Amino acid sequence: IQRFLAQPMFVAEQFTGQEGIYTPLEETISSFKALIDGEMDRFPEQAFYMVGGREDVEKRANEMAGEAA
Repeated sequence: IQRFLAQPMFVAEQFTGQEGIYTPLEETISSFKALIDGEMDRFPEQAFYMVGGREDVEKRANEMAGEAA
């Protein structure tokens, strides 16, 4: 949950070097619900850090799996 809530913010761009993203409230809520319901347990913890919603987590996890192969 802590990593998932660390979304890249526009105001932090100059400090993190990572572009901020906008995630609609509805998407954040549905993604958070999926997280606490265990629907995203298959993804590695690092896939949740500095991303937006569920689709971003899945994309990051797939990228991480590709790097490991």
